[in-house]
Amino acid sequence: MQAVSRIAALALLFIAGNLAQAADLTAGQKAAIGKKIWQNECAGSVAGLTTWNAGEEFPSLGIGHFIWYPAGFKGRFEESWPSFVAFANQRGVEVPAVGRERHSPWRSKAEFQADFKSERMTALRKWLAGNVTLQTDFIMARSRAALPKILAAAPGSERQRIEANYHKVSSSAQGTYALIDYVNFKGEGTNVAERYNGRGWGILQVLGEMKDVPSGSAAAMEFSAAAKRVLSRRIQNAPAARGEKRWEAGWHNRCATYARPL
Repeated sequence: MQAVSRIAALALLFIAGNLAQAADLTAGQKAAIGKKIWQNECAGSVAGLTTWNAGEEFPSLGIGHFIWYPAGFKGRFEESWPSFVAFANQRGVEVPAVGRERHSPWRSKAEFQADFKSERMTALRKWLAGNVTLQTDFIMARSRAALPKILAAAPGSERQRIEANYHKVSSSAQGTYALIDYVNFKGEGTNVAERYNGRGWGILQVLGEMKDVPSGSAAAMEFSAAAKRVLSRRIQNAPAARGEKRWEAGWHNRCATYARPL
């Protein structure tokens, strides 16, 4: 694989230390989480595994809609497809050739749509549909690696409470799914570039938004409610030209799944 050595190194830093923790979940629970994420991002469809969303400048691939920027584009959101490719390589799994480039080969949505039914994109979707467990493991590793980063970025006065909330939510399989999905969905919240009017919307902000509740299902339910509040605040602060209000109902529906048993 070319031109991903730096990204690979960064990805591998968290892989070794976090995959072992995936054993906290049974194989059945992991499969259920992967299925939920696929449903959340792609409506559970194979076609949705390669998507270029309206109003965005990049494609999103896989069950987790991993972002992949075209050459020359620098967005405010964390690019995750190259890290997933590095993760797959570390596991000894080769991604199809079209997915191994450093940058997205499609520079616009029009180019992407014109190529949608090509042999290479059809093969990529087939590969993604056949490697759901690998993608789930990547999403889980990414989520587990987020805690030290969010604690380092949290205000000192809030750090203890945010860590306590994380552990309250993660004490159930339902809450573990919520944490895993939300990091994949809206990120860690530690990148200052991923903010509107200085307000972020990642897991750091959701944990900080939570009210004081007991561990277990109550914490998962409060995480769900806090995530909705944070995302509605993001929409209020977003540039009007982005038209983010159109996504509010869908985002809230996704967060509502965190309040239900796995």
